[in-house]
Amino acid sequence: MEKKNIFIQTFGCQMNVHDSEKIVALMEGAGYACCDDIRKADLIIINTCSIREKAAQKVYSQLGRLRQLKREKRGLILAVGGCLAQQWGSKFIEKIPFLDLVFGTHNIHMLPELVTRIEKTKVPVVQIEFQESVKSLNIPALSNRGKISAYITIMQGCNNFCSYCVVPYLRGREESRPFWEIVDEAKTLAYNGIKEVILLGQNVNSYGTSNSNGHGFADLLQEIGKISGIERIRFTTSHPKDLSDKLVYCFSETDKVCEHIHLPVQAGSDRILRMMNRGYTISDYFEKVDNLRSVCPEISITSDIIVGFPGETERDFQATIDMMKKIRFDNVFSFNYSEREGTDAARLGDTVSKIVKHERLQLVQSLQEEHTLEKHKARVGNVEEILVEGVSKNSREDMTGRTRTNKIVNFRGNHRIIGKTVRVRITDAYLHSMRGEPAEEEVTTC
Repeated sequence: MEKKNIFIQTFGCQMNVHDSEKIVALMEGAGYACCDDIRKADLIIINTCSIREKAAQKVYSQLGRLRQLKREKRGLILAVGGCLAQQWGSKFIEKIPFLDLVFGTHNIHMLPELVTRIEKTKVPVVQIEFQESVKSLNIPALSNRGKISAYITIMQGCNNFCSYCVVPYLRGREESRPFWEIVDEAKTLAYNGIKEVILLGQNVNSYGTSNSNGHGFADLLQEIGKISGIERIRFTTSHPKDLSDKLVYCFSETDKVCEHIHLPVQAGSDRILRMMNRGYTISDYFEKVDNLRSVCPEISITSDIIVGFPGETERDFQATIDMMKKIRFDNVFSFNYSEREGTDAARLGDTVSKIVKHERLQLVQSLQEEHTLEKHKARVGNVEEILVEGVSKNSREDMTGRTRTNKIVNFRGNHRIIGKTVRVRITDAYLHSMRGEPAEEEVTTC
């Protein structure tokens, strides 16, 4: 029987990317083959994000562009999943009447069954009910053929209820995967040639609240660190209030844990942090950063900042700028506040004007560019261990990879070193990457 084609487009974070990998693996088992040409697809899935308004707008624009293809291709099934699907449910069908399927964040495992039902009945389906347990957490996604890095979801959901965030309502409460199940998946990935694993969760620091047999996140890092073949361990995202001393010491005691942490601060004002329900003060955050740098002086710290939260004054904003100048992050993902329906912050109203938000965001981004370039320039002359990911986008003669601190480096090399760890001397620094040259005449693995 000839396989049908599936095309999947992903919006949003790394967790969505990994969910898409799981969807592809699941549908391959149901007789579909992944394709890169949307016009050849028999099944198109848009995996959505609703954390920010811009992501939602992109989804609606893409669906609008697919209207004509849906008319032209008989039997084409168009599906929407992810957080926006969970949020809108049947309203999605009302807004986009040519949609065939809307499935929520707890319903990925049901996709083969749902698609088969639509093929037989030609009737649109909406499936967004929360399940007692998120069964998709256990779907193996071995779609990383030829890659050296792979994601592992260790938990889903969140219990924090930050006032601006819809995640607890759309992903549900925290559910940790069983400890040894995660370890076994990491072993399988290593057996299949994966050198680097990236552990994913809305708040990995609180891993272990269920299903872990008493093991915490630091225990998981230490156990995966024992697996032969795994050279690097990364993770995201960490909530500052749950950053334990045991986890901090993993950066010095567990060799395979890379010297990088993404630790979202969101704001530098205690008043705004309280309104956000973040659960820490800026002094608490400074203390966490000091502890990290004390244990691991080379650590790269990145963060998130929201600009223009309801009620943010010039004084509050200046506190954020002052915080950035004190910490000097390696990089920051910064965004204008966008109101999300159903959150506590939505009741406050969007009180900061678009013009003020834009001006403040420009200041944050300009300052961070200075700090990022400063950090990169400080690496010039250093010899860095680079895990080679593949050919550079900029030149077919260059290889590209990342330092242990998660910085991109391009350098002259050949295809034989893809997947190997090589020593590269940094020669030039730019805003988004660095340039280097092999530190040894004969490139060897480390």
